[in-house]
Amino acid sequence: MSAPNILLVMADQLAPHHTGTYGHRLVKTPAMDALAERGMRFDASYCHSPLCAPARFSFLAGQPISAIGAWDNAAEFPASVPTLAHYLRTSGYRTSLSGKMHFVGPDQLHGFEERLTTDIYPADFAWTPNWDAAGERIDKWYHGMDTLKEAGHAAMSYQIEYDEEVGHAAKRRLFDFARDIDERPFFMVASFIHPHDPYVARPEWWNLYDHDDIDMPDVPDLETLDPHTKRIRHGIQADTVGYTDEQVRNSRHGYYANTSYFDDWIGQLVTVLEETRQRSNTVVIVTSDHGDMLGDRGAWFKMSFHERSARVPLIMAGPGIAQGIATNVNSHLDILPTLLDIATDGGPWPELGADLAGRSLWELATGGQDDVDETFGEYTGEMLSHPMFMIRRGRYKYIHCDSDPALLFDIENDPLERANLAQEASQRSRADAFAAEISTRWDSDSIRTAVIASQRARRALHSAMEHGARTSWDFAPTRDAANEYVRNHMIWSEVGPRTRFPRL
Repeated sequence: MSAPNILLVMADQLAPHHTGTYGHRLVKTPAMDALAERGMRFDASYCHSPLCAPARFSFLAGQPISAIGAWDNAAEFPASVPTLAHYLRTSGYRTSLSGKMHFVGPDQLHGFEERLTTDIYPADFAWTPNWDAAGERIDKWYHGMDTLKEAGHAAMSYQIEYDEEVGHAAKRRLFDFARDIDERPFFMVASFIHPHDPYVARPEWWNLYDHDDIDMPDVPDLETLDPHTKRIRHGIQADTVGYTDEQVRNSRHGYYANTSYFDDWIGQLVTVLEETRQRSNTVVIVTSDHGDMLGDRGAWFKMSFHERSARVPLIMAGPGIAQGIATNVNSHLDILPTLLDIATDGGPWPELGADLAGRSLWELATGGQDDVDETFGEYTGEMLSHPMFMIRRGRYKYIHCDSDPALLFDIENDPLERANLAQEASQRSRADAFAAEISTRWDSDSIRTAVIASQRARRALHSAMEHGARTSWDFAPTRDAANEYVRNHMIWSEVGPRTRFPRL
């Protein structure tokens, strides 16, 4: 049997808790529902780092952010880091990227043979945090409460415009794959910006929901919040500018609407697979880079290891994949080895250029058992002055930051993470064991030194690049218009039959 095609569809800032597929009573996600009904839904999947660029870089590399220097949203992703796109090319795949991947630096492909669109965010060092002044807000690019004020519906926004381009380019390329004489399997990533804030939806998606029926977050006493959540609230001005209940309802309404919009693109892409007779030999994977607190704990967006920030959906469907639900803890670090197992049908992998931190989920996806039920995470972005680490093992999650008291949660009994068990006498030995593991696994002081050195260098470089002629790293797609559609050097009678699917 030939290696299957792989279509990986990624959302931005989509928490599984806010999808119908994972049980939300309101949110309509029929395309994800359909994939889960014929495939495997993973119920304890995490990003490795709860911020856009670090999450994506660790996802692509299968390595922790501390191993590749993916500290924050302005950290360069080195061209020397092997990615899943490199390995799949080595395994005989055509590799194509449509949409966001938040690459920072001059390499804007990282193993993909082609990139169909530009990115939605800048590729330079402008968004570098400053741990030398960790308590200061950087107004130009920090999240803020203006985002909640903007929430609502509109006919067009830059995010809608972007995703329309991403979806159209991906559909067009899927047709190309079916029409091409190149018989190599394809690996395509279609990466959308929705439902990322500012929660502005087109009217047809907004109108899917009764505004008065939108559920509100359960917010605990703000004085009881952990220090990092308080820092996030201060950094995004939730504790100063603040927000109203109606802004919360508008924001959640827009988020739900845009989740349905993203889901519709999944459905459109699967339909193209059906129309081009490729569905039966294509593994479809749906995930997101991280989640969104969406008002839980009085916090918004991401940047923490609490469930709605760090959990991601993960659904797989296609040839060889069983129907079911996998409860084992896993993370983005496990995607690369899983794809290698798919590409090689369990045979030898191509030679690896670096050690991988995760394990393959293919055994789970095909209905087997997995003894591993754990993952770990790292965060070194804004709202911090010291690295933050997470271990999720079985039902327990442990979060450590040198500047804060430890956090220990029983996710099974306390899914909203309201009860910190770290100081409970009955959990003292467990908390001590996690603390010891943290100190063994990570050298927090060395990582902090590396983060600050990187930030200082990048701030200096960005300052220099602001002077004189501007040099951009932003990806600029090229089109060969002279060879598109019908041109005079072509035989017109051959163009139509060649571009039809199915062929005459």
